[in-house]
Amino acid sequence: MGKKPTGRKAEKQKGKNIISIIAFPLLFVLIFLFVFIFHRQLWEIFSSPDKLKRWVISGGILSPLLFIGLQALQVIVFIIPGEVPQIAGGYLFGIPDGILLSVVGIAIGSTLSFYLSRILGIPFVRSIFKPRQVEKMEKLIVSPRSKLAFFLLFLIPGIPKDILCYIAGLSPMKILIFLLISTTGRLPGIIGSVMMGDAAAGKQWVFAGIIFTIAVVLFFIGFLFREKLELWIASLSQNTAAKQPAKSKDTEKCGPNQNISGQKSEKGKDYQDQV
Repeated sequence: MGKKPTGRKAEKQKGKNIISIIAFPLLFVLIFLFVFIFHRQLWEIFSSPDKLKRWVISGGILSPLLFIGLQALQVIVFIIPGEVPQIAGGYLFGIPDGILLSVVGIAIGSTLSFYLSRILGIPFVRSIFKPRQVEKMEKLIVSPRSKLAFFLLFLIPGIPKDILCYIAGLSPMKILIFLLISTTGRLPGIIGSVMMGDAAAGKQWVFAGIIFTIAVVLFFIGFLFREKLELWIASLSQNTAAKQPAKSKDTEKCGPNQNISGQKSEKGKDYQDQV
């Protein structure tokens, strides 16, 4: 452990703490104002894949970029449902392009959420989510099987995915590994949604209905048994984690540039070297 920062370094550290605490409330206020001002337009866009299709098509040659932007936005602003844009992707662009554009957009949004969390640190994440949620995820993140745990959480329907992007930013996990795990875990759901949209565009209502029914059943199974599934995933990581030495008390308090495993994030490495 390095010495505690003094003088200008302490003031700089204090400033980062303040920024990390107020960043999300400020972002939330801005988003709230945006939604309040444009709520009718947003409702028109996101209320159905058909309306979303008309809005995206209005962008002409920029339609794919608009769609990618929407996908990235629904990851960062996690209260926006992600299923509607994914279904619209198949409805608009067909299966291959719909999957590709959805993956690109979701990857961009996931990257931004990941680094937003990594730069601002745990105070920022605790301002978004309940402490119990963060504490629950902490046990998974610091375990040797954290990659498997994250993959399963992204794979299982009914478990919120976008929250995981922010939590992953607090872990020692590298961004490329995270994107590989999250994209692979999300892919079955993306493919199913895009196929549903493509079937609806071709008026293949029976096929679309079958996919929709399967998706709903899987979602409710995941949602109803979410607690048991999360406990099962936690047990997988704890089987190996139990053999690891316990965390020291020094790692329990994390600064804004520190992840919840007690390690400095990439932004905090230079600062750690100086002290």
